[in-house]
Amino acid sequence: MQRGNILLTALVVAASASMFTSSAVAQTTSPAPAPAATLTPDNAVMLTIFFKHDETRPLDELNAQLEKQGFYKAFPPEGVEVVSWYVMMGVGQVVTLRLPASRLREVNRILESSAWGAYHTEFYPTYDYKPTGIANHEKAK
Repeated sequence: MQRGNILLTALVVAASASMFTSSAVAQTTSPAPAPAATLTPDNAVMLTIFFKHDETRPLDELNAQLEKQGFYKAFPPEGVEVVSWYVMMGVGQVVTLRLPASRLREVNRILESSAWGAYHTEFYPTYDYKPTGIANHEKAK
């Protein structure tokens, strides 16, 4: 049963992710900074990013490529909140950001230009369900 729940969760996340990419048009220009947007509950989106290591290359080589491409200078962009940033052994790094939805393209373009090659990336748009989940739990007691 647990395996079925994991599969269902993965499908829901994949479907959510496709909403963000189905109408996207590939562009080769540098990302223009988004207008300053204040993060509010009405415009906030969380984005979980899996940075999967390229295991065919040594870590020192990957880090040199990230430095050359300016990854740590560009990511995370100014004004984007880092909710969590973990190393997942055997996978790579998992980062969750909170940002105004209007800045999603900017984050994507930064990663395309500075992380690709060293990492394979996966994106999962999410939202904060914790207050609702806890409230439902308390109500059910």
